[in-house]
Amino acid sequence: MTPAQTSPALFSIRDLRLSFPDRANKPLLGPAPRIEVLKGLSSISPKAASRGSWGESGSGKSSFGRVLVRLLAPDTGGVFFDGKDIAQLNEAALRPLRRDLQMIFQDPMSSLNPRHKVWRIIAQPMKRYGRGGSRRDAISALTKVGLPAAFADRYPHELSGGQRQRVGIARAIALQPRFILADEIVSGLDVSSQAQVLSLLANLARDMGLTLAFISHDLSVIRHLCDRVVVLHHGEIVDEGRWKRCSSTRPQKSRRRCWPQFPAPKSTKHGGTRGRTSTKGASRRAKSRSGVQPNFLRYCSENRPR
Repeated sequence: MTPAQTSPALFSIRDLRLSFPDRANKPLLGPAPRIEVLKGLSSISPKAASRGSWGESGSGKSSFGRVLVRLLAPDTGGVFFDGKDIAQLNEAALRPLRRDLQMIFQDPMSSLNPRHKVWRIIAQPMKRYGRGGSRRDAISALTKVGLPAAFADRYPHELSGGQRQRVGIARAIALQPRFILADEIVSGLDVSSQAQVLSLLANLARDMGLTLAFISHDLSVIRHLCDRVVVLHHGEIVDEGRWKRCSSTRPQKSRRRCWPQFPAPKSTKHGGTRGRTSTKGASRRAKSRSGVQPNFLRYCSENRPR
């Protein structure tokens, strides 16, 4: 039995469904048809665990995350947070829970008020939820994410991309939440800044006992931060579990669909795969010629419209 199975669940998702109206194909009379984005998802998130959600563009991973923090309301299904179903709660009933459900957005510039200084951006939610809200409290949150006190009087446009993302993390942890959703937070950063932000987030999650949900299309990022992974494809969960099990022990259809970004073993000058004539060697040579993983090519051919 895995540690995640023995840990109590913070989130429990049951038969979750979400759809959006297709306004582009709306008839002249009558309602617009609906596009189903999430198709009966069921999952469990243990407390104080880091879980990654991975999928190709359009797989529904961001919509799934926004349902968890109730930025979107599902059509049907249950979203149980610490045993309480929050799927259909109105905003007044959700307000006491907002402090425990925080989100770090992909583009920090669009989520930070350009008219306010950094310390005010961090202090405003603290005042709203009774967690202080003074300039000293904001500076304390800044120091936790590795920014000096002098940054408190700067505006967002005076910061770099990595510094703005750290301000977003400081705003999220200032409320001492129980759950944080990080949606593609390092996709716009360079490699060195990515490593720094990921290490910072991992340390904060460990020190504060946070339950972390990390959304990314980069498997290497999820492998660095998360010990569990959920793979989505066309709005469905096709694989879920600990990282090693999902990445190495699933040679079936779900793996062919969902792990196209795994790097193949590189050919070496002496004793590598280039000189072999086996099927595996031919497959790897096909990859080197096309630049695409053979499993991904197989997935495309299997799912090509007839």
